[in-house]
Amino acid sequence: MIEFESFAVELAHEAARVTLPFFRSGIGHEDKGGAAGFDPVTEGDKQAEAAIRRLIAARYPDHGVIGEEYGEDRPDAEHVWVLDPIDGTRAFISGLPLWTTLIALRVAEKPTVGLIAQPYLDEIFIGGPSGARLLRGATERPLAVRACEHLTDAVISTTDPDIFNGAERGAWTQVRAAARLARLGCDAYAYAMVAAGQMDLVAEASLKSWDWSALVPVIEAAGGRVVNWRGDAPDGSGQILAVGDSRLIDQALVTLKRAAI
Repeated sequence: MIEFESFAVELAHEAARVTLPFFRSGIGHEDKGGAAGFDPVTEGDKQAEAAIRRLIAARYPDHGVIGEEYGEDRPDAEHVWVLDPIDGTRAFISGLPLWTTLIALRVAEKPTVGLIAQPYLDEIFIGGPSGARLLRGATERPLAVRACEHLTDAVISTTDPDIFNGAERGAWTQVRAAARLARLGCDAYAYAMVAAGQMDLVAEASLKSWDWSALVPVIEAAGGRVVNWRGDAPDGSGQILAVGDSRLIDQALVTLKRAAI
Protein backbone atom coordinates (compact mmCIF):
# COMPACT_ATOMS: atom_id res chain seq x y z
CA MET A 1 0.00 0.00 0.00
CA ILE A 2 2.98 2.33 0.51
CA GLU A 3 3.48 2.10 -3.25
CA PHE A 4 0.03 3.60 -3.74
CA GLU A 5 0.70 6.35 -1.22
CA SER A 6 3.83 7.32 -3.14
CA PHE A 7 1.91 7.26 -6.40
CA ALA A 8 -0.79 9.50 -4.94
CA VAL A 9 1.94 12.05 -4.16
CA GLU A 10 3.14 11.80 -7.77
CA LEU A 11 -0.42 12.51 -8.90
CA ALA A 12 -0.62 15.54 -6.62
CA HIS A 13 2.60 16.95 -8.06
CA GLU A 14 1.26 16.44 -11.58
CA ALA A 15 -1.99 18.19 -10.68
CA ALA A 16 -0.01 21.09 -9.19
CA ARG A 17 2.01 21.42 -12.39
CA VAL A 18 -1.27 21.99 -14.23
CA THR A 19 -3.28 24.04 -11.74
CA LEU A 20 -0.75 26.52 -10.37
CA PRO A 21 -0.24 28.45 -13.65
CA PHE A 22 -4.00 29.07 -13.72
CA PHE A 23 -4.24 30.29 -10.12
CA ARG A 24 -4.50 34.10 -9.76
CA SER A 25 -4.09 34.38 -13.52
CA GLY A 26 -7.47 35.92 -14.32
CA ILE A 27 -8.65 32.58 -15.68
CA GLY A 28 -12.25 32.47 -16.82
CA HIS A 29 -14.76 29.86 -15.79
CA GLU A 30 -17.96 28.19 -16.90
CA ASP A 31 -21.07 27.78 -14.77
CA LYS A 32 -22.09 24.12 -14.89
CA GLY A 33 -24.73 24.51 -12.18
CA GLY A 34 -27.56 25.84 -14.32
CA ALA A 35 -30.87 26.03 -12.48
CA ALA A 36 -29.32 24.27 -9.48
CA GLY A 37 -27.18 27.33 -8.71
CA PHE A 38 -23.73 28.69 -9.48
CA ASP A 39 -21.18 25.87 -9.83
CA PRO A 40 -17.99 27.06 -11.56
CA VAL A 41 -15.50 24.92 -13.46
CA THR A 42 -12.23 26.08 -15.02
CA GLU A 43 -9.72 24.78 -17.53
CA GLY A 44 -7.54 24.09 -14.51
CA ASP A 45 -10.11 21.59 -13.20
CA LYS A 46 -10.43 19.85 -16.53
CA GLN A 47 -6.77 19.74 -17.51
CA ALA A 48 -5.63 18.60 -14.06
CA GLU A 49 -8.05 15.70 -13.96
CA ALA A 50 -7.13 14.69 -17.49
CA ALA A 51 -3.43 14.70 -16.53
CA ILE A 52 -4.06 12.59 -13.42
CA ARG A 53 -6.12 10.10 -15.40
CA ARG A 54 -3.34 9.70 -17.96
CA LEU A 55 -0.82 8.81 -15.26
CA ILE A 56 -3.18 6.31 -13.64
CA ALA A 57 -3.93 4.64 -16.98
CA ALA A 58 -0.22 4.34 -17.74
CA ARG A 59 0.80 2.96 -14.32
CA TYR A 60 -2.28 0.92 -13.34
CA PRO A 61 -4.39 0.18 -16.44
CA ASP A 62 -6.63 -2.22 -14.51
CA HIS A 63 -7.63 0.40 -11.92
CA GLY A 64 -10.91 2.28 -12.07
CA VAL A 65 -11.35 6.05 -11.83
CA ILE A 66 -14.17 8.27 -10.56
CA GLY A 67 -13.66 11.99 -11.13
CA GLU A 68 -15.75 15.12 -10.84
CA GLU A 69 -15.02 16.38 -14.34
CA TYR A 70 -14.95 13.22 -16.47
CA GLY A 71 -17.15 10.75 -14.64
CA GLU A 72 -16.64 7.05 -14.06
CA ASP A 73 -14.35 4.49 -15.67
CA ARG A 74 -14.65 0.95 -14.26
CA PRO A 75 -16.06 2.09 -10.88
CA ASP A 76 -16.55 -1.55 -9.84
CA ALA A 77 -12.84 -2.41 -10.05
CA GLU A 78 -11.02 -3.66 -6.94
CA HIS A 79 -8.89 -0.49 -6.95
CA VAL A 80 -10.60 2.80 -7.82
CA TRP A 81 -9.06 6.28 -7.74
CA VAL A 82 -11.47 9.04 -6.72
CA LEU A 83 -10.47 12.50 -7.91
CA ASP A 84 -11.41 16.12 -7.38
CA PRO A 85 -8.71 18.12 -9.20
CA ILE A 86 -9.74 21.45 -7.68
CA ASP A 87 -12.00 21.18 -4.66
CA GLY A 88 -13.08 24.71 -3.87
CA THR A 89 -13.25 26.18 -7.36
CA ARG A 90 -15.04 29.22 -5.93
CA ALA A 91 -11.97 29.89 -3.77
CA PHE A 92 -9.73 29.19 -6.76
CA ILE A 93 -11.38 31.79 -8.99
CA SER A 94 -11.41 34.25 -6.07
CA GLY A 95 -7.64 33.97 -5.57
CA LEU A 96 -7.94 32.36 -2.14
CA PRO A 97 -5.38 29.62 -1.33
CA LEU A 98 -7.96 27.36 0.33
CA TRP A 99 -8.74 25.18 -2.70
CA THR A 100 -7.22 21.72 -2.72
CA THR A 101 -6.61 18.71 -4.92
CA LEU A 102 -8.29 15.62 -3.48
CA ILE A 103 -7.05 12.16 -4.44
CA ALA A 104 -8.24 8.90 -2.88
CA LEU A 105 -7.67 5.23 -3.58
CA ARG A 106 -10.66 3.09 -2.80
CA VAL A 107 -9.86 -0.61 -2.26
CA ALA A 108 -12.85 -2.98 -2.18
CA GLU A 109 -15.07 0.14 -1.98
CA LYS A 110 -13.31 1.51 1.11
CA PRO A 111 -11.18 4.69 1.00
CA THR A 112 -7.74 3.40 1.98
CA VAL A 113 -5.30 6.09 0.83
CA GLY A 114 -6.21 9.76 0.85
CA LEU A 115 -4.46 13.00 -0.03
CA ILE A 116 -5.37 16.66 0.43
CA ALA A 117 -2.93 18.92 -1.45
CA GLN A 118 -2.68 22.72 -1.45
CA PRO A 119 0.06 23.37 -4.02
CA TYR A 120 0.19 27.16 -3.64
CA LEU A 121 1.16 26.62 0.02
CA ASP A 122 3.30 23.62 -0.96
CA GLU A 123 1.39 21.30 1.37
CA ILE A 124 0.36 17.68 0.91
CA PHE A 125 -1.58 16.04 3.72
CA ILE A 126 -1.58 12.29 3.15
CA GLY A 127 -3.03 9.38 5.10
CA GLY A 128 -3.00 5.63 4.65
CA PRO A 129 -1.81 2.37 6.18
CA SER A 130 1.63 3.86 6.87
CA GLY A 131 0.14 6.71 8.90
CA ALA A 132 -0.65 10.39 8.35
CA ARG A 133 1.90 13.04 7.50
CA LEU A 134 2.35 16.50 6.06
CA LEU A 135 4.77 16.87 3.17
CA ARG A 136 6.11 20.36 2.54
CA GLY A 137 9.01 20.76 0.17
CA ALA A 138 11.72 18.39 1.32
CA THR A 139 10.34 18.17 4.87
CA GLU A 140 7.93 15.66 6.34
CA ARG A 141 6.22 15.53 9.71
CA PRO A 142 3.56 13.30 11.24
CA LEU A 143 -0.02 14.49 11.55
CA ALA A 144 -2.03 14.01 14.71
CA VAL A 145 -5.43 15.30 15.80
CA ARG A 146 -5.74 17.10 19.10
CA ALA A 147 -7.80 16.26 22.16
CA CYS A 148 -11.08 18.14 22.56
CA GLU A 149 -13.45 16.52 25.00
CA HIS A 150 -16.28 19.02 24.84
CA LEU A 151 -18.07 20.64 21.90
CA THR A 152 -18.10 23.89 23.86
CA ASP A 153 -14.30 23.99 23.47
CA ALA A 154 -14.26 23.04 19.78
CA VAL A 155 -13.21 25.00 16.71
CA ILE A 156 -15.55 23.88 13.94
CA SER A 157 -16.17 24.56 10.26
CA THR A 158 -18.47 24.17 7.31
CA THR A 159 -17.88 25.59 3.85
CA ASP A 160 -21.15 27.53 3.61
CA PRO A 161 -24.43 27.15 5.55
CA ASP A 162 -26.21 27.55 2.21
CA ILE A 163 -25.25 23.95 1.38
CA PHE A 164 -27.77 22.79 3.98
CA ASN A 165 -31.49 22.29 3.48
CA GLY A 166 -33.90 23.60 6.10
CA ALA A 167 -33.56 20.76 8.60
CA GLU A 168 -29.81 20.50 8.07
CA ARG A 169 -29.34 24.22 8.55
CA GLY A 170 -31.23 24.08 11.84
CA ALA A 171 -29.06 21.21 13.04
CA TRP A 172 -25.85 22.99 12.00
CA THR A 173 -26.98 26.20 13.72
CA GLN A 174 -27.36 24.34 17.01
CA VAL A 175 -23.93 22.73 16.69
CA ARG A 176 -22.42 26.11 15.86
CA ALA A 177 -24.13 27.73 18.83
CA ALA A 178 -22.58 25.15 21.15
CA ALA A 179 -19.04 25.40 19.78
CA ARG A 180 -16.37 27.89 20.84
CA LEU A 181 -15.54 29.13 17.33
CA ALA A 182 -16.78 28.49 13.79
CA ARG A 183 -14.92 29.25 10.57
CA LEU A 184 -16.56 29.25 7.15
CA GLY A 185 -15.36 29.05 3.56
CA CYS A 186 -12.45 26.66 4.04
CA ASP A 187 -13.68 23.81 1.77
CA ALA A 188 -11.59 20.63 2.18
CA TYR A 189 -8.73 22.56 3.77
CA ALA A 190 -10.72 22.49 7.01
CA TYR A 191 -10.45 18.69 7.09
CA ALA A 192 -6.70 18.96 6.68
CA MET A 193 -6.67 21.26 9.71
CA VAL A 194 -8.57 18.65 11.74
CA ALA A 195 -5.91 16.07 10.82
CA ALA A 196 -3.19 18.59 11.73
CA GLY A 197 -4.67 19.27 15.17
CA GLN A 198 -5.64 22.86 14.41
CA MET A 199 -9.43 22.41 14.24
CA ASP A 200 -11.79 19.94 15.88
CA LEU A 201 -14.88 19.31 13.76
CA VAL A 202 -16.27 19.77 10.25
CA ALA A 203 -19.91 19.11 9.33
CA GLU A 204 -21.16 19.30 5.74
CA ALA A 205 -23.90 17.98 3.47
CA SER A 206 -24.59 17.48 -0.25
CA LEU A 207 -21.09 16.07 -0.80
CA LYS A 208 -20.25 13.72 -3.65
CA SER A 209 -17.86 10.79 -3.32
CA TRP A 210 -14.98 12.85 -4.77
CA ASP A 211 -15.60 15.51 -2.09
CA TRP A 212 -15.18 13.20 0.91
CA SER A 213 -13.30 10.02 -0.07
CA ALA A 214 -9.82 11.53 0.28
CA LEU A 215 -10.63 13.05 3.67
CA VAL A 216 -11.37 9.77 5.40
CA PRO A 217 -7.90 8.15 5.32
CA VAL A 218 -6.15 11.42 6.17
CA ILE A 219 -8.23 12.14 9.28
CA GLU A 220 -8.48 8.54 10.44
CA ALA A 221 -4.73 7.90 10.05
CA ALA A 222 -4.16 11.04 12.15
CA GLY A 223 -6.36 9.61 14.91
CA GLY A 224 -9.74 11.15 14.09
CA ARG A 225 -13.00 9.78 12.76
CA VAL A 226 -15.32 10.47 9.83
CA VAL A 227 -18.97 9.38 9.91
CA ASN A 228 -22.27 10.34 8.34
CA TRP A 229 -24.98 12.14 10.31
CA ARG A 230 -26.36 8.81 11.54
CA GLY A 231 -22.98 7.94 13.03
CA ASP A 232 -22.24 5.29 10.41
CA ALA A 233 -19.53 5.08 7.73
CA PRO A 234 -19.76 7.83 5.07
CA ASP A 235 -22.08 6.93 2.22
CA GLY A 236 -24.22 8.31 -0.57
CA SER A 237 -26.16 10.56 1.79
CA GLY A 238 -23.50 13.23 1.31
CA GLN A 239 -23.75 14.21 4.99
CA ILE A 240 -20.30 14.18 6.61
CA LEU A 241 -19.14 14.72 10.18
CA ALA A 242 -15.37 14.71 10.73
CA VAL A 243 -13.86 15.04 14.18
CA GLY A 244 -10.40 14.96 15.68
CA ASP A 245 -11.59 13.67 19.06
CA SER A 246 -14.17 10.89 18.79
CA ARG A 247 -15.85 12.13 21.98
CA LEU A 248 -17.32 14.96 19.91
CA ILE A 249 -19.33 12.62 17.68
CA ASP A 250 -22.18 11.91 20.06
CA GLN A 251 -22.34 15.54 21.16
CA ALA A 252 -22.72 16.75 17.55
CA LEU A 253 -25.08 13.95 16.56
CA VAL A 254 -27.57 14.99 19.23
CA THR A 255 -28.73 17.61 16.75
CA LEU A 256 -27.35 16.37 13.41
CA LYS A 257 -29.23 13.07 13.65
CA ARG A 258 -32.50 14.95 13.48
CA ALA A 259 -31.67 15.94 9.90
CA ALA A 260 -29.93 12.72 8.90
CA ILE A 261 -30.89 11.13 5.58
